[in-house]
Amino acid sequence: MATSAVGPGFLTQTAVFTQQLGPSFGFAILASIVLDLGAQLTTWRVIAASNRRAQDVANLVLPGLGTALALLVAVGGLAFNIGNVAGAGLGLNVLFGLAPTTGAAISAAIAVGLFLAKEAGRAMDRFTQWLGLVMVALTLYVALSSAPPVAEALTSAFLPDTIDVFSIVTLVGGTVGGYITFAGAHRLLDAGIGGPDSIDVVTRSAGKAIGIASLMRILLFLAALGVVSQGATLDPANPPASVFRLATGEVGYRVFGVVMWAAAITSVVGAAYTSVSFLRSASAWVDRHVSSAIILFILVSTSIFLVLGRPVKTLILVGSLNGLILPLALAAMLLAATRRAIVGDYRHPRALLLLGWLVAVSMAAMGAYTLVRDIPTLLQGLR
Repeated sequence: MATSAVGPGFLTQTAVFTQQLGPSFGFAILASIVLDLGAQLTTWRVIAASNRRAQDVANLVLPGLGTALALLVAVGGLAFNIGNVAGAGLGLNVLFGLAPTTGAAISAAIAVGLFLAKEAGRAMDRFTQWLGLVMVALTLYVALSSAPPVAEALTSAFLPDTIDVFSIVTLVGGTVGGYITFAGAHRLLDAGIGGPDSIDVVTRSAGKAIGIASLMRILLFLAALGVVSQGATLDPANPPASVFRLATGEVGYRVFGVVMWAAAITSVVGAAYTSVSFLRSASAWVDRHVSSAIILFILVSTSIFLVLGRPVKTLILVGSLNGLILPLALAAMLLAATRRAIVGDYRHPRALLLLGWLVAVSMAAMGAYTLVRDIPTLLQGLR
């Protein structure tokens, strides 16, 4: 889940908002962490208590809701995976000077290789864990090199000069939006970890996942803050790359290539795995041939990028729909949490119910706004 969250969009969001808000962005990060936990703990605990995947839980709440959710996750995951593949290509471009399309094809081949392994699940776990460690270690190096004003950042995290609601909602969507919040929960189910007795283990796992993603966010924020606090301006064409380059020169730019590739390739793996896990209930073939379906998902998203060079304008609408997945799925989980027929004797904490509904309502409002905002752009692009 953590490495699925830390993708190309995650890196760009953090750099851009740091330049816009300065130390006050620390408050947005802190607030988003609380909301992330509200969404993730509810989702993972309900999935574990029911011992069912999210779409199956949603269908029990309202017949057909799980099917709609599965379609949204799969289509949204495909759209985002095109961007993930592009990010992997960019990472290899920075490292080796390869054309982005060539780098994307090589990265896709590596991702496919994971699911051709005899124990694909274990291979995926180890691959994402090691690359996650690499990302954190390299970003820590850049953060220390940029000499950020840590005391000011810490103070502003609790007493900000500016509170930007849009940045908070964007961070929540970027960390637990779309398919991301289900990645770990579905992986635990596939590993045989589910049922009422697993609640404590699942809760700790959910907390660790949010902790790792948040640590990466904080380190990148500090790295960017160290750069902008010295008067530097980030390159609008590639804000996170300029953070690394301005902090540590050309060495930092190469480090960015590693981080970008690791972030993108692990997100490719996470998006494909989780999206296909939602299709298993709808297709007997997918359920019998999970690895083949994941490979096909990766190949389709890569082919679209290679043919088009970048996502077409029609994918703008699909990306906007992704903003509606979290509130829809979270609302289903919150309703399921109160139904004994679904979760048995499990009792969901009242604090998590209240926090979960806060996240669901706020994300629904912002998702609807984003969707309406993007429709004119889509229509203009189709003329």
